[in-house]
Amino acid sequence: MAVAELYTQYNRVWIPDSEEVWQSAEITRDYKAGDRFLHVQLEDGTELNYPVDPSALPPLRNPDILVGENDLTALSYLHEPAVLHNLKVRFVESRLIYTYSGIILVAINPYKQLPIYGDAIIHAYSGQNMGDMDPHIFAVAEEAYKQMARNSKNQSIIVSGESGAGKTVSARYTMRYFATVSKSSSNAHVEDKVLASNPITEAVGNAKTTRNDNSSRFGKYTEISFDQSYRIIGANMRTYLLEKSRVVFQSENERNYHIFYQLCASAMQPEFKHLKLGSAEEFNYTRMGGSTTIEGVDDRANMVETQKTFALLGLKEDFQMDVFKTLAAILHLGNTEITAVGDERSFIRLEDNHLNLFCELLELNSDKMAQWLCHRKIITTSETVIKPMTKPQALNARDALAKKIYSHLFDFIVERINQALQFSGKQHTFIGVLDIYGFETFDVNSFEQFCINYANEKLQQQFNQHVFKLEQEEYMKEDIPWTLIDFYDNQPVIDLIEAKMGILELLDEECLLPHGTDENWLQKLYNNFVNKNTLFEKPRMSNTSFIIQHFADKVEYKCEGFLEKNRDTVYEVLMEILKESKFHLCANFFQESPVSISPFSSTISIKSARPVLKSPNKQLRMTVGSKFRSSLSLLMETLNATTPHYVRCIKPNDEKLPFEFDSKRVAQQLRACGVLETIRISAQSYPSRWTYIEFFSRYSILMAQQELSFNDKKQICKIVLQRLIQDPNQYQFGRTKIFFRAGQVAYLEKLRSDTLRHACIVIQKSVRGWLQRKKFLCIKQAAITVQQYFRGQRTVRQAITAQALKQTWAAIIIQKYCRGYLVRKLCQLIHVAAVTIQAYTRGFLARRKYQKMLEEHKAVILQKYARAWLARRRFQNIRRFVLNIQLSYRVQRLQKKIEEQSKENHGLLERLTNLASAHMNDLDTIQKLESELEKITAQKRNYEEKGKKYKEDSEQRILKLETQNKELREKKETLEVKLQEKTEEMKEKMDDLTKQLFDDVRKEESQRMILEKNFQNQKHEYEKEIESLKGEIKVLREEKTQLQQQIQQEITIQDDLKIEVGQLTKQAQKIPELQREIELLQTQKLDVEKQAQSQKREMREKMSEVTKQLLESYDFEDVRSRLSTEDLEHLNEDGELWFAYEGLKKATRVLESHFQSQKENYEKEIEGLNLKVEHLSQDINHLQKLFREENDINDGIRLEVSRLTSENLVIPDLKQQVSELENQKLDLENRLQEQTAKLKEMSNRLHHEPEGDRTLRRINDIQDEIDIKEKERLNVITQEMEGLSNGLKQDEIRAEVKSKIKQETTRLTVENMDLEEELDMKDRIIKKLEDQIKTLTKTIEKGNEVHVSALPKEYIGMMEYKKEDEERIVQNLILDLKPRGVVVNMIPGLPAHILFMCVRYADYLNDADMLKSFINATIDGIKQVVKENSEDFEMLSFWLSNTYYFLNCLKQYSGEEEFMKYNTPHQNKNCLKHFDLSEYRQVLSDLAIRIYHQFILVMENNIQHMIVPGMLEYESLQGISGLKPTGFRKRSSSIDDTDAYTMTSILQQLSYFYSTMCQNGLDSELLKQAVKQLFFLIGAVTLNSLLLRKDMCSCRKGMQIRCNISYLEEWLKDKNLQSSHAKETLEPLSQAAWLLQVKKITDDDAKEICEHCTSLSTVQIVKILNSYTPIDDFEKRVTPSFVRKVQAMLNNREDGPQLMLDTKYHFQVMFPFTPSPHALEMIQVPSSFKLGFLTRV
Repeated sequence: MAVAELYTQYNRVWIPDSEEVWQSAEITRDYKAGDRFLHVQLEDGTELNYPVDPSALPPLRNPDILVGENDLTALSYLHEPAVLHNLKVRFVESRLIYTYSGIILVAINPYKQLPIYGDAIIHAYSGQNMGDMDPHIFAVAEEAYKQMARNSKNQSIIVSGESGAGKTVSARYTMRYFATVSKSSSNAHVEDKVLASNPITEAVGNAKTTRNDNSSRFGKYTEISFDQSYRIIGANMRTYLLEKSRVVFQSENERNYHIFYQLCASAMQPEFKHLKLGSAEEFNYTRMGGSTTIEGVDDRANMVETQKTFALLGLKEDFQMDVFKTLAAILHLGNTEITAVGDERSFIRLEDNHLNLFCELLELNSDKMAQWLCHRKIITTSETVIKPMTKPQALNARDALAKKIYSHLFDFIVERINQALQFSGKQHTFIGVLDIYGFETFDVNSFEQFCINYANEKLQQQFNQHVFKLEQEEYMKEDIPWTLIDFYDNQPVIDLIEAKMGILELLDEECLLPHGTDENWLQKLYNNFVNKNTLFEKPRMSNTSFIIQHFADKVEYKCEGFLEKNRDTVYEVLMEILKESKFHLCANFFQESPVSISPFSSTISIKSARPVLKSPNKQLRMTVGSKFRSSLSLLMETLNATTPHYVRCIKPNDEKLPFEFDSKRVAQQLRACGVLETIRISAQSYPSRWTYIEFFSRYSILMAQQELSFNDKKQICKIVLQRLIQDPNQYQFGRTKIFFRAGQVAYLEKLRSDTLRHACIVIQKSVRGWLQRKKFLCIKQAAITVQQYFRGQRTVRQAITAQALKQTWAAIIIQKYCRGYLVRKLCQLIHVAAVTIQAYTRGFLARRKYQKMLEEHKAVILQKYARAWLARRRFQNIRRFVLNIQLSYRVQRLQKKIEEQSKENHGLLERLTNLASAHMNDLDTIQKLESELEKITAQKRNYEEKGKKYKEDSEQRILKLETQNKELREKKETLEVKLQEKTEEMKEKMDDLTKQLFDDVRKEESQRMILEKNFQNQKHEYEKEIESLKGEIKVLREEKTQLQQQIQQEITIQDDLKIEVGQLTKQAQKIPELQREIELLQTQKLDVEKQAQSQKREMREKMSEVTKQLLESYDFEDVRSRLSTEDLEHLNEDGELWFAYEGLKKATRVLESHFQSQKENYEKEIEGLNLKVEHLSQDINHLQKLFREENDINDGIRLEVSRLTSENLVIPDLKQQVSELENQKLDLENRLQEQTAKLKEMSNRLHHEPEGDRTLRRINDIQDEIDIKEKERLNVITQEMEGLSNGLKQDEIRAEVKSKIKQETTRLTVENMDLEEELDMKDRIIKKLEDQIKTLTKTIEKGNEVHVSALPKEYIGMMEYKKEDEERIVQNLILDLKPRGVVVNMIPGLPAHILFMCVRYADYLNDADMLKSFINATIDGIKQVVKENSEDFEMLSFWLSNTYYFLNCLKQYSGEEEFMKYNTPHQNKNCLKHFDLSEYRQVLSDLAIRIYHQFILVMENNIQHMIVPGMLEYESLQGISGLKPTGFRKRSSSIDDTDAYTMTSILQQLSYFYSTMCQNGLDSELLKQAVKQLFFLIGAVTLNSLLLRKDMCSCRKGMQIRCNISYLEEWLKDKNLQSSHAKETLEPLSQAAWLLQVKKITDDDAKEICEHCTSLSTVQIVKILNSYTPIDDFEKRVTPSFVRKVQAMLNNREDGPQLMLDTKYHFQVMFPFTPSPHALEMIQVPSSFKLGFLTRV
């Protein structure tokens, strides 16, 4: 549409104004093409006919909905008044100092400290995309940092503006941002050093001016270097054009550099007294401006800060003192008095105190200095002339020297700062921060302003090219046709200044001339440029100045002082004097080849945009202008090689008043800084750019129903735009955006508002019509009613007479009585019917209730029988199951024994085969020995006679031994008879005791508590006695093993004897006889095996008979009747019915210990058993001696055989053997007597052990059997002795001896095996009896109404391990354990309980080293697994839970009363006995806190990126959009391509956290604390983002936030976490949402806000009110007066100035003591833990 069509009634325009620059006016009459006037009304109500040019109509004003945008390019109408008004609204009303203008950040100095630069703000902007948050200097810094990290390309941030606009502060904040977000990994604190460079450079390079109290008087480019991890590793600084003239001259109300005043303020400090300084008013160089102090600034405190920063950079006190000495010398030099002598001479007194101090500080010759300050040396080709100087010339020389010294000192300080910030290694990328002066124009402009504006021309050119390039990239990306845009190119101005024969080159040329003057140089400019270059002009009224047309404005420069400032020279003689200084710092300043003052190393390849112009003359490069031009060229090369980011600082007023907006000054600066140029370039193309989704959401109200029927929103937008805007040149369709020309969005907004207004009118019309119709109907009804009564009254008055009234009253009375009768009759009928119905109904209900009760009774009876049948069936199944298990176990035992027997049989067969082979091998030797036998037979006859005598003697001795054996047998038989009698008496006594004990149990229930205590004590004693008996059994077993070893030795000896005897038999007999012997041996082997099997059967039959007798001796039914049903159920459930039955049979042995009255009976029985013990001990000793005797006999046999083989005397040896046997017999008798004495002592010890009879009987039985077998063995040996004596007479007897020896060995082995089986059987019986004792003790405890499980307490809650297994425990239970495999179907904290059971075992052993080693290994293992899985939420949750349980176990079982009171009595028995682990509890508590904080950090990292998209950006309430499309053009690097998170994402993440914590068994209190911390993070992050996003502060967004909060509260309710106080942490966010929705107009509204928003600070409330943004035209902004009113009401609050909530804040964690309900003895180790080497104790 045509532009003129937009100038209609009610639209607003901007018209120029002399005071406010632009003034708003509303059009009162439609403008028609060709009109010369525009009828408008000003805001003050004045109507005006504004003359207009039809080709240049006044600029239109944007709709209010677009005012206050974050980005100026998002405005529909882009022009100067729109920009100025938008900045004013944001700055004055919303108190927002930052605004985007495309790629520029416009920063307006608020002249007030704002709470928007804290670390919380930095963290809020870190990682965010540019445009997602409110404009901020941190957003620009984050964009630069992100592009550097993403593209690995160097970046630059260009901060410019005039003095007082805030450039230095902005640059400082960018550097602080980089230092915060990119902490270095080293310990050098490089970031702190980089930040510390600012206070130093500000002290020596900043000063107070009329515009700024801290004005930078130099340009600075700081290059911050980063490594490959994008962490700061160093920095470098380059300075430009220090204002040296300020050292010697200051204008009114200005000061010299800050460092001088700081030094004077510290003059009285001890370390500065030698400088001989005073106050700043005493020195010429510091008092010229008449203002030596700054309000609110403490120069003394700043001096301390400067010294601290020097020290932080590593610049020591010696260096600092050298700097301060130089500065003090400059001040003393300025106070040196120069006296005039006439008009042509001057001098300095040698007694001048300040000159002497100057020379003393710099270690100079004062006489020379006094002379050459007033004289100059002129050197010609022929002579040297010394010429005196006038006083002004001497003063200039003095000031030039002071400026030179300070310039060198400034460069030297910058050099040392760069050295301190140097880094080792390679620079990966860098970000440069340029803090440089902006365009300047004053009443008097000199050489400094010329250089500053020259630099700004170069920067503006680079800026224009970059903006143009970005616009081109955006168009190409969206496939929009690119058309060349005409923009201002300032290359002609740059050429005028720096080209060949330009202003700078002419100035350098004039400086080379000895008599060059400013006037001559100006005349050359006039001759070269006037009327030849349009950008250069000559003032009409002046011949000493010239005008240059810069990009911002025309500037007039005074030529006075240009040459002197460009030369910047000091007389050579003075330079020579300074070179000779003994003060090394001063001497180094003036060396011929000084070290580079400001080294600037760059690792990038830089290519200049334009060729650098270099002068052919070497001396020209030494002027200030040439130096500045070369450094500026290097700067431009650096900027062109980086990606620039622009910050334009604006000074809002010259009075430094906070939040005061001077439109004239701001407009001037906007023109100068290039913001309006950016706007102009944007306005020429398509400035407004909206995505298709934003356009569809905003303007769907303009779409027809038919258009909305399409599915493709992009197509819908195209169709709608083609219908609404007829001119296709006014918009373009890109790939993702729609591009609009200037004004088209405003036109669409007008159509939208008209449509909404029309819709409102229709709604209002309908509502008002409905209300009026409703009112009309009410009035009509009222009128009809009034008419009815009025007409009735009138009719009554006309028609009714007295007679009619009487008749009427009579009729009424008759009707009354008649109607009453009819109603009473009807009522009676109804009453009768109701009673009848009730009777039948109640009867029906009663019958139904009776029937139901009857059915329930029958059902109960059926259930009773059914349950009884089920219980019986269950019992039968359990019994059958137990019997099957027992049978299977016995079958397995029998199978093992059969296998062992088969192995022994195979061994015997192998031995027989070996013997047969030996016989075959010995045939040859037999043949050889036959010849020898013939010789021996002759000798035998001689020996036979001797043998007969020996035989007679041995027969007599054997008869004596037989008589002794008979006597022993008789004694044994008598003892056995006595034993049988005693056993029968014991059985009878036991039967009587069982009956008595059951009766006593019933009678003595009242004494049960006392008996239980006694029982516990006695039980411990019995356990000790059992342990001692077990030790004795072990000793017996060891003796048994020794006997077995002796038997094995005998077998080996007998093998040797077999070989020797075989040789002798082979000499006497032939081969057939040997074969018969083999057959006999085989038959004997079979007989031995049969005997062994028969003995086993007999033993089993005996055992079965004993068990049957025991079973028959007890009445099962009687015992069962004594047990309660509860006990039987527990026995059945645990499958221990058989053990309970066995235990009841042996109940008397346990219950005897409960009653002291039965002890006497036990003592009598023990006395009777002591005799048996003595006999057993004698038998044992006898057995041992018999084995020894048998060994001796074997030795004797071996010697006998050797004598036979060697044909030596045999009979004398046999006599000796018999005598030895007699001696051994005497020894055996003596030893038997000794053993009997020892056994009597042992019996006395066992006299007081009532429970030991069971073990003694077992030992008695075993030793009786051993006694019998050993006696049989003695008989066999005696028979062998007889056989040996006969064998000496006959050779055939030797074969019998051999066979008997074999039979004896086989018999001994069989008997040993039987003894082993019997010992094993009896060990099992002992264990079974112990189990029965435990079951009976449980039944007694149940009788005391203590419900305890019937499962036998087989374990005591400890894990036995070896010290070398510690590493395996830690590896398998901690390092290799995966939480997901543990948490399923297992108790919480199972690994912790297992670890504590191992700790209990070490405590049980009283091994301090073992305990300490295990706990330290456990703690180190937990630390290692937490460190290795520091980002694994499940692992951290698992080990937080287990560490907490382990800590609680250490407390619960510590034995301290405060913890023991929560335990059960049994748990208190499991307490630690020997060690106090309180120190380890503290270590574990600290470890748990560490794990908790890491655990919280991982949760926060996982959920933090979801919070803002889900809580703030996601619209839970469909159809209520809380966002207004802004049209902001994000940079390409800022496009967020991540997935969008919703509120559901947050709830799902919270549910995942909750379920994982529950699965890992985390304590409920810890879980609540973790949820509270997460909710605080959600509320804090959301509120912080809301405070920093003006586009989110709307009423609809408040509704969305409140809806999302309700989802979180519902989640808490669903998880039953209301008591966690997590809801209270969302209170600030909830109040902020309420504040967005509430009305904000009246005083009552302000009061309500103050009363309701108690969780928000004053700063936060004011920020939300200032940021409130209407989404539609029908909403209103919050007026500044209302905000001030609320702020005044909140002044009484005592809250801090902090704007942001600290998202890093963590609530204090509490670990409550929760005792574990799990019994340690019931815990079992799963096989998946791979802890099979641990055994439960």
